[in-house]
Amino acid sequence: MQPESPLQRASDAAPAYWSIPAEALLAQLDTRISGLSSEGARARLDDVGANAIRAGRGASALTAFARQFRSPLVLILIFAAVVSGIVGEGSEAAIIGVIVLASCVLSFTQEYGASRAMQALTARIARKALVLRDGREALLPVEAIVPGDIVRLSAGNLVPADGILLETRDFNVSEAALTGETFPVVKTAGICPPQARIGQRTNTAFTGTSVRSGTATMAVVKTGGKTEFAAIAATIAHAAPETDFARGIRRFGYLMTEIMLVIVILVFFANLLLHRPAVDSLLFSLALAVGLTPELLPAIISVTLARGARTMAANGVIVRRLDAIENLGSMDLLCTDKTGTLTEGVIRLDGCRDASGAEAPQVRLWALLNATLQAGMANPLDEAIAAGKGVEDDLAAYAKVDEIPYDFIRKRLSVIVRRADEPEDLMICKGALQTVVAACSVVLGESGAPVPLEAARAAAIDEKVRAWSGQGYRVLGLAVRRFSRQDAYRREDEAGLAFAGFLLFLDPPKAGIAETLKALAARGIKVKIITGDNRYVAAHLAEIVGLPQRRVLTGTQVSRLTKEALVRRVTQNDIFAEIDPNQKERIIAALRRHGHVVGYLGDGINDAPALHEADVGISVEGAVDVAREAADMILLERDLGVLLRGVDDGRRTFANTMKYISITTSANFGNMVSMAFASLALPFLPLLAPQILLNNFLSDVPSLAIATDNVDADQVRTPRRWDIAFVRRFMVTFGLVSSVFDFITFAFLLLAAGAAAGVFQTGWFVESLITELAIVLVVRTRKAFWRSRPSALLSWLTLVVGLLAVAIPFLPGADWFGFVPLPLPVLGGLVAITLAYLAASEAMKHWFFARRRRG
Repeated sequence: MQPESPLQRASDAAPAYWSIPAEALLAQLDTRISGLSSEGARARLDDVGANAIRAGRGASALTAFARQFRSPLVLILIFAAVVSGIVGEGSEAAIIGVIVLASCVLSFTQEYGASRAMQALTARIARKALVLRDGREALLPVEAIVPGDIVRLSAGNLVPADGILLETRDFNVSEAALTGETFPVVKTAGICPPQARIGQRTNTAFTGTSVRSGTATMAVVKTGGKTEFAAIAATIAHAAPETDFARGIRRFGYLMTEIMLVIVILVFFANLLLHRPAVDSLLFSLALAVGLTPELLPAIISVTLARGARTMAANGVIVRRLDAIENLGSMDLLCTDKTGTLTEGVIRLDGCRDASGAEAPQVRLWALLNATLQAGMANPLDEAIAAGKGVEDDLAAYAKVDEIPYDFIRKRLSVIVRRADEPEDLMICKGALQTVVAACSVVLGESGAPVPLEAARAAAIDEKVRAWSGQGYRVLGLAVRRFSRQDAYRREDEAGLAFAGFLLFLDPPKAGIAETLKALAARGIKVKIITGDNRYVAAHLAEIVGLPQRRVLTGTQVSRLTKEALVRRVTQNDIFAEIDPNQKERIIAALRRHGHVVGYLGDGINDAPALHEADVGISVEGAVDVAREAADMILLERDLGVLLRGVDDGRRTFANTMKYISITTSANFGNMVSMAFASLALPFLPLLAPQILLNNFLSDVPSLAIATDNVDADQVRTPRRWDIAFVRRFMVTFGLVSSVFDFITFAFLLLAAGAAAGVFQTGWFVESLITELAIVLVVRTRKAFWRSRPSALLSWLTLVVGLLAVAIPFLPGADWFGFVPLPLPVLGGLVAITLAYLAASEAMKHWFFARRRRG
């Protein structure tokens, strides 16, 4: 047996690593504060495996194939084959077994191919972490992290492994994924008691939790399946909320089950009363049930969704959860922030003003120091400030002493700097104007001398901000304070500041955004702005891009509303401004309670709760980790035009899925009703059980090409949602039309052709299969079928299987299924009946959809 490595002994023998001093733990892990070497990390990766909670992919193919045999329909068929074998019908058992195997192989190849395609797509958005390797910081895939790695964490990161915190700075972590605790937990370096529970280990960060604010350095102790998150996931199954599409599939399954039970029970006992053999009656009844049900539906859905995902990826949208494609097609309301979505996202610093509103070089210098020296979360505002740095700006004389990082409660960030020739440190505080002003007690006058911040001066500041905001500027406040030199500063030191001035930023509307918004509106999607920005800035932008902007609800107003009151108010407002993260989630939940299918587009830490709550969470490739993990879809470009194409792709995918369900259930329902009645009226079974199963299998083969089918333009103009009542009406209406022509076929075969059992069964097999294939071309579109072109693959498969249907009775081995060659007059009559059926179905289609439009 291979000896246990020191690494394994360190991580396994000392489970209470949070109670060990950091120096001792680093020694046990055989690592240093500067991190592992690349060569050593590779060796450890081979030793402990990838940092992934899910099992590897090695057995995925076998698992996917075995899953096909868990279907209730497949189990029914296996039961029928066993019964046939027991009573001595070995050939029938073999035929059923072959059809079962062929169906499962067909379904497996489609589902497994779809899953492999999704793995390739999601690999494009794999998460990375900042790790120290060879003494340098490097962005590495999370799966490559090993025990002993030193990881840098900052606001917006998802913690990639379990580990001990070596250094922290105002480090707050959301542990809701592990403990259910809503509010972030303050984390600090140190030691905790060995018996401390997860929520009490304040010196430890865990896989799956997210950093809300601050920075930290962590030594990795546990990875992959040994993490706390993996241990909990192994014992508790967290079911994702049921999507609108999944709910429709479930209700559809109930409908099919009810119909199956009624048909099976009635037909079985009716045949027994007619003194038919019990085994034949049972097999026939079971075959009817299987024949009614679209058993390839899981494979069809997987293939259709995977193809939709590939199409969307080519158009710039990576799908992380396949069900979200259907929800995107159903979406009728999109909520979005404005920066980078409605605007260019290239923010520029347009002015640095003092408290009186005049240009102030000193304010610009302080802003540069704050933006370039802060080490927390990167953001476009600081980048805009730093971009304005010129050769004349000499910042080398200043040394950074400390930093108080940004968080979403204070909404400000302070950097403390020191000059060698000055006895005092200077705190420079920058952030949301209201919170900066709240920390000030004085204002720097025109001469630089501080004057008290009285009510009149505060009102003058507000008036300036309102005027600039009305012109589309985003305004931040800047304040300063001098301290006697000290080594460290805390949040409590952000008090008694002197208000120094304003920073004015401009982010112009994105080119063509007004046309994109009109295109969304034309597709039945309304857009609402949810932003943390000033209400006047949001309203100004909405007016420019053509969105409604008169009804604004602010965060202060939202905080005063109860849950029920907010539900009543949300649909009455177009803009939600000055909103905090929890309020975003409340707004999305309220809109969903109104029955809307809501999409939310966001990329920040504060967007994660809303992304979770939305029916479709949408983020962008450059978003923070926690936002990307919360999202269902990732836009490779932050552009609503990309999302617009994704909506169209989602609706096409939905349309093709519903085609299969509508076509297959209506055709199968008609044939099964016909067979049920015929079995009671005829002295023999209208079709043998193997013939029913073969018919069902062959008719499903072209359906696999529905994923590639063209979709009419009218099918993507409005949101598409599951309508089980429509499916039921469609199935009954077109199923009964099919039954009428089945009875005509029965009359022709019995009365005109004088067919015996073999010719009758063969003739009806051919007619029912051809009509099932041909009806696909009719009801796949709401237009006249000759005006809507099916995809090439669907057309060719339909033609090939149709020719095979006619040829089967003449092929070797046809007698195994009980088929006999058909006379030419019989074939000619069947072709005429089929053409009449298609004409009647075309007329019924126009009547059905015209009546639905009126209703």
